[in-house]
Amino acid sequence: MTLIKSISGIRGTIGGKPGDNLTPIDAVKFAASYGIWLKDYSKKDKLKVVIGRDARLSGEMIQNLVVSTLVGLGIDVVDLDLSTTPTVEIAVPMENADGGIILTASHNPKQWNALKLLNEKGEFLDAAQGAKILAIAEKEDFDFSDVDDLGVINKNDSYIDIHIDEVLNLSLVDAEVVKKAKFKVVVDGVNSTGGIAIPKLLKEFGVEVVELYCEPTGHFPHNPEPLKEHLKDICDLVVKEKADFGIVVDPDVDRLAFISNDGEMFGEEYTLVACADYVLGKTKGNTVSNLSSSRALRDITQKHGGTYEAAAVGEVNVVTKMKANNAVIGGEGNGGIIYPESHYGRDSLVGTALFLMLMAEKGGTVAELRASYPSYFMSKKKIQLTPGLDVDGILKSMAEKYAAEEISTIDGVKVDFAENWVHLRKSNTEPIIRIYTEAKSQTEADGLADRIIGEIKAIAGL
Repeated sequence: MTLIKSISGIRGTIGGKPGDNLTPIDAVKFAASYGIWLKDYSKKDKLKVVIGRDARLSGEMIQNLVVSTLVGLGIDVVDLDLSTTPTVEIAVPMENADGGIILTASHNPKQWNALKLLNEKGEFLDAAQGAKILAIAEKEDFDFSDVDDLGVINKNDSYIDIHIDEVLNLSLVDAEVVKKAKFKVVVDGVNSTGGIAIPKLLKEFGVEVVELYCEPTGHFPHNPEPLKEHLKDICDLVVKEKADFGIVVDPDVDRLAFISNDGEMFGEEYTLVACADYVLGKTKGNTVSNLSSSRALRDITQKHGGTYEAAAVGEVNVVTKMKANNAVIGGEGNGGIIYPESHYGRDSLVGTALFLMLMAEKGGTVAELRASYPSYFMSKKKIQLTPGLDVDGILKSMAEKYAAEEISTIDGVKVDFAENWVHLRKSNTEPIIRIYTEAKSQTEADGLADRIIGEIKAIAGL
């Protein structure tokens, strides 16, 4: 059982002992810490916070604890109940709220839950803000409100519909264009809130929807991370139904994966590539993804005359660089689309709409679209190190070894070779180095990873 405290929130498994797992006591403590920090940060007498959750089994329990804790601090709550991460993000500024909390463990299995924390813009907190909240939690220096100053709860279950309307009103989205294409799409909502939001959105585009695992029961029918090995059912159903493609989202709907018409994975890395292809074809500009994302985004961006830049891993880092570089679209290779015209957060509803527009205008099949993009293959491995080894020193040695290549050290060490790349990152919680590589064949990507592992072992004396 696990409890992970980080700058982006608190995440853990349900049950067990306080401090070791995400128990009711831990949920209250960290909700209170966020509320105390928000009072100091905002300098306002009266605060408002938006709360929403995915459909996982512990969601209602955690929601009740978090909402009641904020009310006890004198903070008003807008309770969206079942929602999505991007829906909560857009609701915060629309409600003129001072912050938001999303109750979701994203792609983690059902025994997990988390409190993800937002600022007044509906964006994730930065490292300094997160550190302050962790410090407050450590001290447990809480001061709750008197009975006359308690917050109030306002329930609002209309925000998924509001979110869909916002997507339909984006400048590059035209539902009438998509309706003419008469698409048929299979949706796997992993029995969470994507099963509510994505079919609703598709029907606004006139899409014939085949629903698979779209009841928000919280009983995930497969591992909820949208990876190929978990998605046989939808891959088979796309072919059986002769659908144009399939859509898969994770439980909180910020990761988006497509299944091609032939039942093959389109590739999570290529979700962002396709959406960027559409946006850049209409709006000249730049793009950003993280260091571990596919080089294909760089290729597509340059094809359209834009500039690509890479950020450190983590959504908040991608958003910061997008703002600095005036990126018109960005995101992460895990299927996370960030489109600033909507908001600075990963959003599967926005990604779905942009993909529908791309397919409606290009014509042809999704398999043909995928074949038209530069083809890259990734390898993701790790090397176990002996506790006490100087991991930073090892990474520095690797950077020096490849100093003649294009090097980035903003997040571990990334070495860009002419035909491939390797990204080395140390874990903050265990003595391992993660090795990500990308090349033009799987054999080459795996071979590069194995070679780098051998070099690290030689440096470490393993």
